[in-house]
Amino acid sequence: MTQQTQQTHGSDVVVRGEDVAVGGGDAAVRGNGAAVRGNGAAVAGSGPAARRPRLNFAQAAPKAFKALIGFDAAAREGLDPALVELVQIRSSQLNKCAYCLHMHTSDARKAGESAERLHMVAVWEEAAHFFTAKERAALALTEAVTLVAQGGVPDEVYERAARHFEEAELARLLALIFTINTWNRIAISTGKAPGTDER
Repeated sequence: MTQQTQQTHGSDVVVRGEDVAVGGGDAAVRGNGAAVRGNGAAVAGSGPAARRPRLNFAQAAPKAFKALIGFDAAAREGLDPALVELVQIRSSQLNKCAYCLHMHTSDARKAGESAERLHMVAVWEEAAHFFTAKERAALALTEAVTLVAQGGVPDEVYERAARHFEEAELARLLALIFTINTWNRIAISTGKAPGTDER
């Protein structure tokens, strides 16, 4: 990474990759966002805080959207609704999908899930006593499938899940993990804002 510093009439200009800081005028530009402090004005850029919706996927690709809705519904069939939300929350955390994370934590609370358990999903291995053995097996499988590029799905993780889920149920659990990963990618790619549930 290159760095250039230039002195211009008491104002330091520092360029680091995408970051630009202007000293004398008390202005800073970082990444794609901008903040101007000197005169008390703030200008939002196109960074994460200023995310705008890009396209409406359901309208732009209705057949693909309807197919995914059907796949999602088939995946959930017969699975414990509490476990479904835990899986969707954990995948959304790992994928950093704020839109889906807000949606599924809200759904879980409405369905009676405790705030205590919701707080522990991100650290479920260290907070094992908050979750059943079956839920822990599902969360481990969720992490392995969501982070598949980092090491595949280890045999021990799959076999752990297979001990708690009979084959058809395990297949639906896998399908659920596939769908939430797809929903996460749709929400992030199309710029959906958390808190705006558009179902």
